Amino acid sequence: MKIAVFGGSFDPVHIAHKKVVQAALKNLDIDKIIIVPTYLNPLKKDFLFNPKTRFELLKKVFSNDKKVEISDFEINQKKLSYTYETIRYIKKLYKPIKIYFIIGEDNLKSLHKWHNIEELKNNLEFIVAKRVGYEVENIEFKTLDIDININISSTKLREKLDLNLIPKEIWEDLENLTKRKTLNKRTENIKAILEDKKAVDIEIFDLTSKEYLVDYVVIATTLNPKHASALLDYLKIDLKPSGEEFLRVDEDDNWTVIDLG
Repeated sequence: MKIAVFGGSFDPVHIAHKKVVQAALKNLDIDKIIIVPTYLNPLKKDFLFNPKTRFELLKKVFSNDKKVEISDFEINQKKLSYTYETIRYIKKLYKPIKIYFIIGEDNLKSLHKWHNIEELKNNLEFIVAKRVGYEVENIEFKTLDIDININISSTKLREKLDLNLIPKEIWEDLENLTKRKTLNKRTENIKAILEDKKAVDIEIFDLTSKEYLVDYVVIATTLNPKHASALLDYLKIDLKPSGEEFLRVDEDDNWTVIDLG
C-alpha cells in the first residue's frame, strides 16, 4: 500500500485543503490519503474550534471520498503530538511500502524545527503543495501544484469567516458554530463584569436548542436595588467598547431586565 498523509490544524478546513486532497489523489500514485487533524500544534498558540469539531467537519467534507480517511490518532492523544509519532503509528498499522507527507509551502521555513526531522526524511517523502504558477525557492522536495488562484489563510479565516472559501458541505455548520462562539464570548464578557462589580449567583442559560425568543439568558443577584442600578450603569459603560446595544431596559424594585439583542 502507498499512502499520503496530510496533517494540520484544519481550523477551519477550507477549499484549499480540499484542492490539496484532490491534487494528491490525481497526481500521486497512492491507494489512500490519510488526513490527520492535530490536537495541539507545537507551532500554534490558539484554535478557533476544538479538536472534536475540527475532526467532524473534516469527516463531513470528505465523506464521499472512499480513498480519504480522517484519522483521530493525534486527537485521541489529548496532548501535543509530533509528526514522527504519527508516522510511526501509520507504519505499524498499515505497513505501507511508501509514505508521502504533504505540507504547505508556508511550512518549509519551520520544517527544520520539527522533532526528529531526520527520521522523517528517512521514512517518508515530503511533497510540498503550492499554487499553480508560484515557484518555491531552494526546495529539496517534490511539489504538488494546486489549481487555485487565491491565497487562503486559516488565520485570516478565523478572524473573518468567508463562506466562499469554505466547502459548501459545512456552510451551515460553520455559521452555527461561529454564531455560538460569538454569543459565548459576549455572555462571558457580561459575566466577568458582573463578577467584578460584586453580583452573586451569576448563571448563564444556553437556550439555542430550545424554541425560545432568545439564545442566551444571564441571571445575577444583586445586593440591593441601588446595587442593581449601579450594575446597569457599569454594564453600559464597560460593554460600550465591544459594541453592545441596550435595546430595552425595564426596571423595578425587584428586577432589572436588559435586552441586548
